[in-house]
Amino acid sequence: MRKADGLFKLIGLCLLAGVLVAGMLFPVVGAAGVMSNQASETVEKTSSDLADIPPPLVTTVTDSTGKPIATLYDQYRLPINENQINEAMKWALVSVEDKRFYDHHGVDWQGTLRAAVSNSTGADTQGASTLTQQYVKNYLINVVYRNDEVGQKKAQEQSIARKLKEARIAIQLETKLTKQQILAGYLNIVEFSRQIYGVGAAAHAYFNTTPEKLTVPQAALLAGLVNNPINNDPWKHADKATARRNLVLDRMVENKKLAKADADRFKAEPLGVVPDFPAKPPANCIGAGPESGFFCQYVEDYLLKAGGMTKDQLYTGGYTIKSTLDERANHEAKVSAETQVGKTQKYVANTLSLIRPGKDRHEVVALAANRDYGQDQEAGQTTYALPTGVYNTGGAGSTYKIFTSAAALEKGVAGIYSPVQVPDTYVSHVFTGGAKTCPKTGPPANSNWYCVGNAGDYSRIAQGANLQTALATSPNTAFVELEDRLGSTAPGIDMARRLGMRDTMASNIGGGTVDPKAESEAKRLSQAEYYGPRGNNPGFGAFTLGFSPLSGLELGNVAATILSGGVWCPPTPIAGVTDRNGKPVPVKEAPCEQAVPEGLANTLAVGMSKDDQTGGTSAGAASAVKWDRPIIGKTGTTQGNVSATFVGGTPQLAGAAMTFKFGGGQGGICDGNAPGTVRVCPTGNIFGGKAPARTWFGAMKNILDASQPVLPLPQPDPRYMGGGAR
Repeated sequence: MRKADGLFKLIGLCLLAGVLVAGMLFPVVGAAGVMSNQASETVEKTSSDLADIPPPLVTTVTDSTGKPIATLYDQYRLPINENQINEAMKWALVSVEDKRFYDHHGVDWQGTLRAAVSNSTGADTQGASTLTQQYVKNYLINVVYRNDEVGQKKAQEQSIARKLKEARIAIQLETKLTKQQILAGYLNIVEFSRQIYGVGAAAHAYFNTTPEKLTVPQAALLAGLVNNPINNDPWKHADKATARRNLVLDRMVENKKLAKADADRFKAEPLGVVPDFPAKPPANCIGAGPESGFFCQYVEDYLLKAGGMTKDQLYTGGYTIKSTLDERANHEAKVSAETQVGKTQKYVANTLSLIRPGKDRHEVVALAANRDYGQDQEAGQTTYALPTGVYNTGGAGSTYKIFTSAAALEKGVAGIYSPVQVPDTYVSHVFTGGAKTCPKTGPPANSNWYCVGNAGDYSRIAQGANLQTALATSPNTAFVELEDRLGSTAPGIDMARRLGMRDTMASNIGGGTVDPKAESEAKRLSQAEYYGPRGNNPGFGAFTLGFSPLSGLELGNVAATILSGGVWCPPTPIAGVTDRNGKPVPVKEAPCEQAVPEGLANTLAVGMSKDDQTGGTSAGAASAVKWDRPIIGKTGTTQGNVSATFVGGTPQLAGAAMTFKFGGGQGGICDGNAPGTVRVCPTGNIFGGKAPARTWFGAMKNILDASQPVLPLPQPDPRYMGGGAR
């Protein structure tokens, strides 16, 4: 029975060979002619795909000097040309996979017949595909159909149609390419396991060498892998890998490309692969390391969201992405953030984002956190985009008073030197909700009115205070009263968006993406929609006190906008992108825009210029580092002391520091007024002038003093100075 089965199988294979020949070499007529035409069209399309669809390559991210910091890839591939493959690699592969490679024209009819006879008689099954055919198959699987499961199945199915197409394409390729080009093409495409593709990457990952320098036993191991890379993985299956390597050496002897004595000597050698794991870089931003990982992640997020790229393009395009990362500034930011809050301090994150102001670009130069970027949580690592994402951190606190002030200047409600009220308690007659009992004064006349008190004693400034003084000392009552004069929170919310809180105000009030299908109104609407049109609703008078989710990077960009004469630009991490051929790739970025009049921005900068001076909320942190430059600055602290911020800048560099609860913990954040004393505690005492301001000043002092001159702030515009102008 077995012989009969073998006979039928042999007849079938002979018929298949006849079909292949007929389909490849001869025109037919009638219905069969239609089929032949369709097959020809399919072959032409596939041949075109092989020519037009480039293989996935590694994308490289660099710092601002062009130094590589990370690689992004789906397939680790280092392309090589035909002159970079040594003879040992060529003959090892040819000997084991296609002994007559240099004799046939794409299809080895002798090998096909041999395989047909061997398989039909029940002997060990033997393949008949040439290296050219394998090149076609691997290109379809690893390149053309790499994201198409259906296409991959078709490229591997055991059918006459697939064999016919593959053979015809192989014959076509042999008329267009030299044998050396086909061999190089195959060795650039084939998989070697563990996301390693191509002999360039394999030589590096397995032996930490290059294809030109591969030894005979190294080449034999790699040639043996392509048949079954998982089964022959030298780290998992050293015995199988050794047996396969030795088989290749034997085939090289049979092919008269290696002396038997040499083969026996090579068989006695160890595999020689690098210890433990392949020597390949991480496939994502983990490779940027604990300091630069957050910046790399922002590069990726920015290009996916604003740059017009897909993740597949980014991870397979072979781009070189030159970022705006200043590694020295980033290091100083990291050191300062970690000095104030240890990387393993439970439940507390400390971040610092730094941006370079400008009227044509706002380049991000540093993104740092006390946590390291990585996946080892026990070591204080995280892959959350701490400095850049919109998080429900507790809020930014009183730094949002910047937006109320800017709106008051724009609407003519007040100037920076206009007097402001600073009562211990203020009861709003515009906003409703909030506490039923006001601090110190008891229930308001109307229990629905919004009541607010100050976090401290402001009696020393109550008489003669102006808006500039209020920005430096931050009494809550003064700014809720200013909101009352504006009539609603809408002007402040609009100002927040314009000055830089774009993604922040577009997120829902929980900090997440707006979901139009969500059940609750809060999740259906953005912060701007939720607070803006309903600006007089209960509790919303607290908008100026900064209780909503935000992005620390966007808060820093607000300072950059103010110091750029009111010009908002997207906080970009991209200096330039080139493709695999070195040609520039345009990046889709939002255009800069004049968010507020230049005179308003300059005047607001002067209004924010006293925070670091005696009486200002960040004076202690500034004094500790002997700060001696003009700056704009504003601190913020949230209810319950669960988060605190400092935002500020000089004409050369702006940014924001945020200290907030992260990952759990009960209570607020305590700060012992010294580095390393920040922790979660039952009742918090942190303020923006503590850890956040110390983080900001600690980094900025070292960064600026090393290379930047002391520059003055802009002059105020009389139109926005208000009463008491001087």
